[in-house]
Amino acid sequence: MIYQGKQKIWSDYQKEIPDDKWYYVRSCIRQNFFPASEKMFMEICRNVLGKDIYENEHHTTCGGIAYHCDTIPQETVMTIVARQFALMTEAGYENYVASCITSFGNYTEILETWNEFPELEAKIRELLWKACRKEFKKPKHLAHSSDLIFKFRNEIAEKAKFLLVNKETGEPLKVVEHIGCHYSKMFPSKGVGGAEYPYVLTGMVESWGGNIIDYPERRHCCGYGFRQYHVKANRGYSISNTHKKFESMAPYKPDMIITNCPGCPYFLDRWQYVIAEMEGKTYGQNGFGIPVFTYEEVAGLVLGYDPWDLGLQLHQTAVEPLLDKIGIEYDPEQKYKGLDRKDIMRPELPKTMKCF
Repeated sequence: MIYQGKQKIWSDYQKEIPDDKWYYVRSCIRQNFFPASEKMFMEICRNVLGKDIYENEHHTTCGGIAYHCDTIPQETVMTIVARQFALMTEAGYENYVASCITSFGNYTEILETWNEFPELEAKIRELLWKACRKEFKKPKHLAHSSDLIFKFRNEIAEKAKFLLVNKETGEPLKVVEHIGCHYSKMFPSKGVGGAEYPYVLTGMVESWGGNIIDYPERRHCCGYGFRQYHVKANRGYSISNTHKKFESMAPYKPDMIITNCPGCPYFLDRWQYVIAEMEGKTYGQNGFGIPVFTYEEVAGLVLGYDPWDLGLQLHQTAVEPLLDKIGIEYDPEQKYKGLDRKDIMRPELPKTMKCF
């Protein structure tokens, strides 16, 4: 990666991330796409780092997707979020961490709006009280869960069993980092490193031994854009955006992609299969795709967790080539077995893109 100019940007866009005592809210779609990622976040924070991370089974979706798809008004999504803050207040926490990028952007937008329009905040407090007799304090600190893993990236590196290094050549892996649009594009000051060259994933990769690739469409949308995908007639725009990104990164021959958004790893993973079936083209080496990971999955691999306990069998693009490069051992026979070690459903394999 070319560092000229980036250090100045990174130094200008820093945020305060407390060491401990966080109230955690999960993502509504992430639990379905890559469910082990959130489990691994809790595992790392609680059992590896010894942090106080609290979650409440009564929290709900933040309403962000419905809001951005124009199916619910702003006052409704604000009242939903106010209830989330009330649950945090009742639990005795003041640091709020969200698993979802859209939620993080949603909470940030709402807090900024209330700051500018206190009369709207007063209205939402009244609506919340009428709806469920709850009151709330606003978070003292708001973070995305990738901010916490970034903050403790060096502690994770000290406990590492593996690094992002090719075991045969000793060379750092070439890594594409993809930041969810709602992390810092709307409010650059709220993300680590700003909007143009966010440092949150770059810092993790560097601490864990890899090299970040600069490529022209680095900040381009993954293709999920809500109005692109949720409106069926617009889905061609979704895959065309993803295609544009892969065409841009392909000449640099990345070994892997790391992401910090619920939708981004899903679409970068799944659309590779679709592009391969449509065009007969793959972007990885030897007929494989480029493996796509969440940052929790990468942290788990670095710490030595079993790939199947990390849920990597739920990826459509094969992860095994990356595991082999690093030297991470895995049992192919256990890939499609459940917790009881009995076989679960095995997917039909693609015709063009290699997979196991």
